Amino acid sequence: MSRFTISRHLITTLVAGTLASTWMVWAAQAPEPTQSTWDGIYTGEQAQRGQPLYKKECASCHGDLMGGGEMSPPLTGGEFLANWNGLTVGDLFERIRTTMPISKPKSLSRQANSDILAYIFRMGKFPAGKDELPPDAELLKQIRIDAEKPEPKPKP
Repeated sequence: MSRFTISRHLITTLVAGTLASTWMVWAAQAPEPTQSTWDGIYTGEQAQRGQPLYKKECASCHGDLMGGGEMSPPLTGGEFLANWNGLTVGDLFERIRTTMPISKPKSLSRQANSDILAYIFRMGKFPAGKDELPPDAELLKQIRIDAEKPEPKPKP
């Protein structure tokens, strides 16, 4: 082996190790979600804005009642909750934003995706609140999808 080959191998190993270490530090520092889908994370008005968008962009595959289709998963109910339980609203938002609608991924605005998500949560029987669901994936990663309503946290 030449010195160049050894040096290149050493540099590659160091860079890979540094990237892995950086990712582990970042993952350890990533904040845990502080809210749940049961905390009123969208408004009724936002869900109303999302309804016609859902009907136009999503219903042909996922169904009017969000029960899914031949090739499309349900967006409410037990199967949906089993698939997404414990993940974040940001994870779901990014999946929708980057892969939907299937015929033209990434074609909807972040606000449209957020409004559609609010409608999905309303149809899934999650309660509305006083603040709109933001169209920002990083903020949405602070909200956990919980299949069941969590027990109230004791007040200090």
